[in-house]
Amino acid sequence: MLYLAALLVHCVPLAMGQYDICKSWVTTDDGPSWEFYACQPKAMRMKDYVTVRVDPAGITCGDPPERFCTHENPYLCSDECDASNPDLAHPPKLMFDSEDEGLATYWQSVTWRRYPEPLLANITLSWNKSIELTDDIVITFEYGRPTIMMLEKSLDNGRTWHPYQYYADDCMEAFSMPARRVRDLSTTSANRVLCTEEYSRWAGSKKEKTVRFEVRDRFAIFAGPDLKNMDNLYTRLESAKGLKDFFTVTDLRMRLLRPALGGTYVQRENLYKYFYAVSNIEVTGRCKCNLHANLCTFKEGSLQCECEHNTTGQDCGKCKKNFRSRSWRAGSYLPLPNGSPNACAAAGSAFGNCECYGHSNRCSYIDFLNVVTCVSCKHNTRGQHCQHCRLGFYRNSSAELDDENVCIECNCNQIGSMHDRCNETGYCECREGATGPKCDDCLPNYYWRQGCFPNVCDDELLLCQNGGTCYQNQRCICPVGFKGVLCQQSRCEVDKKDCDGAPGARGSLAALALAMLALQLPGWVDL
Repeated sequence: MLYLAALLVHCVPLAMGQYDICKSWVTTDDGPSWEFYACQPKAMRMKDYVTVRVDPAGITCGDPPERFCTHENPYLCSDECDASNPDLAHPPKLMFDSEDEGLATYWQSVTWRRYPEPLLANITLSWNKSIELTDDIVITFEYGRPTIMMLEKSLDNGRTWHPYQYYADDCMEAFSMPARRVRDLSTTSANRVLCTEEYSRWAGSKKEKTVRFEVRDRFAIFAGPDLKNMDNLYTRLESAKGLKDFFTVTDLRMRLLRPALGGTYVQRENLYKYFYAVSNIEVTGRCKCNLHANLCTFKEGSLQCECEHNTTGQDCGKCKKNFRSRSWRAGSYLPLPNGSPNACAAAGSAFGNCECYGHSNRCSYIDFLNVVTCVSCKHNTRGQHCQHCRLGFYRNSSAELDDENVCIECNCNQIGSMHDRCNETGYCECREGATGPKCDDCLPNYYWRQGCFPNVCDDELLLCQNGGTCYQNQRCICPVGFKGVLCQQSRCEVDKKDCDGAPGARGSLAALALAMLALQLPGWVDL
């Protein structure tokens, strides 16, 4: 009786849709046995298990020692960063420490002493494990939030990266994107990558320190503003294409592209007040165990699921040996409230137990391996049980394995991608400068011209000189008397005749006509 009471108490959270037990011992007419449920670990602070890397080399302040000042006191530059002095050092680990008595400790970059060269820094968080975000990512900056930054995610331990959210004080200027708010998204666009201006503009208040990636606001699109309708959220996570993967990461990367400016233009006479400083990064989530585990432990330097349902692996991503009578499947939140465990079943004899999910009607026995395999898989599938997708296709997460549309073509852009293959979420591997799921867009500071090429000029850092104008970031149109990529070279240095008299003027008119003609041609010549 006491055991039954304990079991009932343990089952209460499950009835509330929390999926926090995996099985229970039940008695039926056929005798006692385990009854399985879809299950998942509890959410926790993921920063306690993270590995952090900051690059490029030398971006952390203090080596050599350097003084800096703040926007509040821009000409009182008495603060110092010194890596050799523990009281004055600002290493990356201070982004994750506990701050005693409200005293902020923080990582800090070097100052913008090399202006106008961009001050760029990457902060990479790695877990060596798939995790599912359950709350907002909150980054706390000391001394002002960046005016331009990007948040990127990886699903394959940092091998490929994809934009997660853009941040800028002017989205159109920084990323050629209109500013949008997460709370204005709809049920069909909840996983859209957008640019926001809410966390980048200078407010002049010390309270304006945080930058967010709004997970809760995206959940609220389905579960309501108070997140009370979690059943609807779980249903959408299971059925909406790509939604579950949108909240899944193995790594996060913050690309800091321009520091806080204090609400003004860059003041070149005092560059010691421009830098990045991060005091805290909060990431809340749970281990992704494919709904096959309710515990996740940290051992041997990484998080690992304590797998149930006869599954195994770091993410419970395969069946145990002798439990492979059918192909592995992730658990499902549906039907509510207990979901479907899709447990691995004990293996039978080699013949008669080969499942091809309707993608083949023939099997073949391979003697030296002692296995039965499906032959001539259809519907762009492959594998022993036609359970994988052919190269150039990826798994349709909203379709069951027996669906004819289980494999979707990658459709990678032939110019922007490395090849026509993509990962399990449909993202292609992009060439340098290209971005987007299909590699058909360009990163900031690149332009598209049968591929992505670095900007020759722009209106901020690569400025055309001597009155030249930048044409579509591809070339500088130079005024009479100047030449070069950035119009930096005077023609007088080459031909003295261009410095005086009518012949130079006639030559200049001819050069101008050729320059205008060059704008209409595929290539261009440096006049």
